[in-house]
Amino acid sequence: MLAEPMFLELTGGIIVLLACFTVLGLILERRVRSASGRETVSNLNARVRSWWAMVAVFGAALVFGRAVTLILFAGLSFMALREFMTLTPTAPGDHRTLFLCFFVVIPLQYWLIGIEWYGMFAILIPVYVFAALPAVSVLAGDTRDFLARAAKVQWGLWVTVYALSAAPALLMLRDMPGYHLPRAMLLLYLMIVVQMSDVFQYVCGKLFGRTLLAPTVSPSKTVEGLAGGGLIAVAIGTALHGMTPFPPLAAAGMSAVLVLAGFLGGLVLSAIKRDLGVKDCGKAIGGHGGILDRMDSVCFSAPLFFHMTRYWFTV
Repeated sequence: MLAEPMFLELTGGIIVLLACFTVLGLILERRVRSASGRETVSNLNARVRSWWAMVAVFGAALVFGRAVTLILFAGLSFMALREFMTLTPTAPGDHRTLFLCFFVVIPLQYWLIGIEWYGMFAILIPVYVFAALPAVSVLAGDTRDFLARAAKVQWGLWVTVYALSAAPALLMLRDMPGYHLPRAMLLLYLMIVVQMSDVFQYVCGKLFGRTLLAPTVSPSKTVEGLAGGGLIAVAIGTALHGMTPFPPLAAAGMSAVLVLAGFLGGLVLSAIKRDLGVKDCGKAIGGHGGILDRMDSVCFSAPLFFHMTRYWFTV
């Protein structure tokens, strides 16, 4: 990736953008006096510090290649699943099932990506694992809230492992006519569009937000934030179509799908947190909460992006 000029240009652009946000945050920190304004600025500065750390981690993974990238995402899946299972109570009858999820299913899912076995990667969790996990749990003989417990484990595994693993699965796409860039550029494109959508939805919501979109689920999400941030993210995704095999119009459509899916992912996780009475899924990332708080939009958008790219742009 270090030999790819576009990667270096994008990295430089992201660093400049983060530097601008950092300087802006320092200026606002000194000038804003109202309590609500200082809270917003503090939140923004915490997010910027977290973005610096995430850019460094993801950049290093892409530079050092496929193996490091897969290890990184496997670690993210492990931490996100741990956060999800920690939020909701488990029973002794679930312990063997959880052991299999963490120490068998996660490594196996990412190993399948590493050896590029698409067929098994696509069905391992939603077919074989989903059938096996309730069978393992029932052998413990604990039938109390069995359906709810089994559904929780299966859904948590889907969103934190199966869905998230679709992001690095972009590295195994082959036979894309006319596309000669490293497949890691597709992964970078996905992360840029999704994260920029999150960033600008937050900024536009704070600046222009008036109409609450789902007040009983997430009082911070507004129609203006979604529209403004989404349009900016689609514009960025369209401008970066050179990173992908997509022509400009297709890049705009793909970006729109990523924006909508990412927004719905954040909304779903907000509903879960509200149901459980918690503000964040964890505390792993300062200013963002836990891994799942930051990756919720990626979890919902990555599978769509992977399968749409594979279906329409590979032969």
